[in-house]
This record gives sequence, structure tokens and C-alpha cells, in this order.
Amino acid sequence: MALYSDHKPKRLYRVWKGSNRFFCGGRLIFGPDVASLFLSTLLIAGPAIAFCIRMYIKIRDENTKHVDRCYPILVVGAILSALDLTFLCFTSGRDPGIVPRNSKPPESDEAFDLTTPSMEWDNGRTPHLKLPRTKDVIVNGHCVKVKYCDTCLLYRPPRASHCSICNNCVMRFDHHCPWVGQCIGIRNYRFFFLFISTSTILCIYVFVFSWINVLEKEIGNHSNIWKAMSHDILSVFLIVYCFIAVWFVGGLTIFHFYLICTNQTTYENFRYRYDKKENPYNKGTARNLGEIFFSKIPPSLNKFRSFVEESEHMVLGSVTPNFVEGRISSKEKIDIEMGNRLAEDSGNSLPEILRNLDYVDLEDELKTKQEAGTSFDPFFLDEQDVKKSVEISIAGDDIVRTEQSSASEKGVREFLQNDTTDDGMRSVQTSTPGNEADTTEKNVECCNSHPTIE
Repeated sequence: MALYSDHKPKRLYRVWKGSNRFFCGGRLIFGPDVASLFLSTLLIAGPAIAFCIRMYIKIRDENTKHVDRCYPILVVGAILSALDLTFLCFTSGRDPGIVPRNSKPPESDEAFDLTTPSMEWDNGRTPHLKLPRTKDVIVNGHCVKVKYCDTCLLYRPPRASHCSICNNCVMRFDHHCPWVGQCIGIRNYRFFFLFISTSTILCIYVFVFSWINVLEKEIGNHSNIWKAMSHDILSVFLIVYCFIAVWFVGGLTIFHFYLICTNQTTYENFRYRYDKKENPYNKGTARNLGEIFFSKIPPSLNKFRSFVEESEHMVLGSVTPNFVEGRISSKEKIDIEMGNRLAEDSGNSLPEILRNLDYVDLEDELKTKQEAGTSFDPFFLDEQDVKKSVEISIAGDDIVRTEQSSASEKGVREFLQNDTTDDGMRSVQTSTPGNEADTTEKNVECCNSHPTIE
């Protein structure tokens, strides 16, 4: 794995691992599909402005009766439009409740040699460490299972889920809305409902008063409805547009009002079907409504403008070769990323050979040997591999010892002659650490000057 040098502190939003897009120096956070926000703004602002223009023209018309009644209609329409766009921005531009991700997996209290299906790791990031895929949590007297997130390296809180679009775990995850370009979670669900409900009210408001304008035109000209509509194309367009839009935003408003009254999320409604079993989060209609509209919105768990070390958010895999990774416990891993700091804290300097060791080249050579079909054993290396091999062992949490094999013929010959048998064949026994000793025997044919390992 690559080794990272010290980096200057950067703001958290600059090294954020999610797919979010930040603006105004990290003060505004959007989803990766933030471009859809401009389309939604156009679909709302366009008809709203057209309605206000139509009302203004009506006020300026000398033939209009009761002009004083048109002013409140214009003002209310402008206020509804402004509120709708404001709630849209509040929904889209704030942290929906992102759970801060861990830089490394949590320590497991379970035995690492368990192999039940619920204990397996999918990504193989730490194959020596086994964690349960789910854990039981008690919520309002009900047992609720929480899942482990392989991306965020944490157990998700109850009602949290990982959004595949934003690549974040979100508290009280409802859904990812493409119209606002943001996840809907615990911190912006209130504004989302106000947005869709205000959109519904605005559609009905424009629809009704556009019809009134057409009917007044019919009465004023003493003509039929079709002729009146032909003289007021703008009102006809607003009638058709609002009639179509209200089915979408109106249906969405009714559905989410039902979810609020039963204290469900869209994700839970489609996945768990609480109508078939008891909902552990349902507190009654009144308390459910109060929880959404009158409770305090929790603060963000992430300070996106705070300064952090970039290395703190770099998740490094094991720097040891693959053949020993499964034999070393989690406490025996050397954190190369924090090597200098560990050395300063413990008073022991990290060996220079370990700092300069190029693990990338070593892994590439090992893969090349395996692809070529060469039999490979970590304890029997050829002469070139012996030059690069390094055994790493840790006597405690802070003490590091390294032993480098000699590259000379003399050193190799002395090592091989320890257990040489009479018939020219040599038997070598190695034991691997673990709960049981695993003894392997390999016969190596010794040559006169340079031993050949097969």
C-alpha cells in the first residue's frame, strides 16, 4: 500500500469521502445530482412568475372591476412562491443527518475464528477480524437489528441507512430525492414536507384563480367559455400545468402525511411493512406530528469547515504482505500512516529499513510469481527475495523489532545447513502462530554453491 507523508491540515469538506458537493466554503452541502435543483427551481418559479405577471396585467387593465381585490391575490401568490423556493433550498442545501464514518473498523469483542455466515466480511479489508453483520438494539421495548456498514466502517444507528447515491449513512433515512438533489433524513425531512405541501397549495391556488380570470373574461366579453379561453392563453397554460403538477406533489404530500402520522419513513414503509407487524417508533398521531414539526432539529454531526489532517480520513489496508496477513492479529498491525507519531510517543524510532521499504513493488513481484504458476512459500524465497524479505514482529503495543535476512551466500548456506539430512535432502519445519501449531515440511535439494528452491 502507498505510504502517505505528512499533509497540511485541510478543511473536512475538502477531504470528504462521500459523493456530496460543497459550496460557499463548505457551508452548503448538496448531493451529487445537485443540477436537478435548477430544474426544480425553474418548474416552480416559471409558472409562479407567469401568474404574478398575469395578475399585474389584470390590475393595470382599465376594464378590470374590483381592482382592490387583485392586490391580495398577487401578494399571496408571491409569498407562496417565495416560501416554496425557500423550503426547497433548506431541503437541498443542508446536512440531512450524515453519520460520520470511521477511519478503521471497530475492535471486535467476538472471537476472530468464528465462521458463521453473519460474521463474514464482504470486502475482505481486514480478513483477520470477524464482526457480526447485525446487532440487536432495544428501541421502545422492541428488539431492532442494526446492520454493519462496510463503507462507513460502523454499525448504523436505528433507522439509519446508507445512500448509494451520496455514499453516506444518513440518520432516519427516508429516501434520496432526485428533484431536490439531496438525501431526505432527520435534519431536512421537516423542510421537505413543507416544500411539497407548499407546492401543492401553490398549484391549487394558481389553478383556482386562473379559472377565475378566464370566467371573468367570459362574463366581461359576453362570450362563451371557449372564446374567453382563446383570449387568455396564459391562464389556460397555468390551468393545464397546475392540473398535471398537483397530482404529483399532492399525492406525495398525502403519502408523507400518512407516514408522519404513523411515524414511518419511505424506506421503512416499502421494506418492512409495519401494517403487518408493530411499529416500534409509533408514539401515536399527536406525538408523531409533534416530533416532526415541533421538536428541535438535532445539530449536524459533522463540522465540514473544521481543519483535519488528511491522513485521518485515509483508510489504509495492511502494509504487510498477503501471505502473513491472516496470521497476524489486529494489534500486530503497524500503522505506517502514523509511524512517526508512534515513534515519538513510545520513544522508539521506526527502523529506516521499514520506512524505505517499497511494499508496492514487493506485492507486484509476488503477484507475478503467482501468475507464472511458480510454487511460492513465504518461508522459502529465492536469492533476490531473501534480499527484500523482512520479518515484522511486535513484542508489545509500542515495541517494534525487525530482522532482515542476509543476502550473502554464506548467510543462506548457514541457514539451510541447520537441519540438513545425510542423503542431501533437507527437512525444514515451521510453525505458524495461532490457537494450534501448524507444522509443514518441505524438502529442498541443496546444490554445491547456490541452493535452488523449488
